[in-house]
Amino acid sequence: MTKKIDKKLILDVISAFARFYMAYIWIKAGYAKLGENLSVTQSISAYEVFTPEWSGYLAYLIAPLEICGGVLLLLGLFLRPSSKVATFVLLLFMIGIGQAWGRGLGIDCGCFTVNPDEEAQVMNYMQTLARDTFYLILTVWTIKRPFNKFALHP
Repeated sequence: MTKKIDKKLILDVISAFARFYMAYIWIKAGYAKLGENLSVTQSISAYEVFTPEWSGYLAYLIAPLEICGGVLLLLGLFLRPSSKVATFVLLLFMIGIGQAWGRGLGIDCGCFTVNPDEEAQVMNYMQTLARDTFYLILTVWTIKRPFNKFALHP
């Protein structure tokens, strides 16, 4: 006799993975940028989308916002709304990366590491967009089927 696979359990495992993994990703990305405003400003400026002033403003905002988004997911606060915001942000990041690739800019993503002492490496655009697509799928999954267990306010 074969055991019937519990579909709800499998979906719960996927939902838990999506929520907690993306919490980790957002916190990791934000933490890497804390206190690195000049480097983050340079990374944002390299995309050639914003003025130097706006790049500076965004450099101050991006780390705390990424960490805040990760903490919301980790604690299970407003899972659907915070995942909708994360979806929008991920799409903006992907558009920025796509336009840089399309324009032939040789830049580093600035996503998880910002170190001005290291020699800048040109990102692998295809790999970065594939990774972000995976993140986008997990984030949309959290909108559709949030893992409410251990959530303070789903």
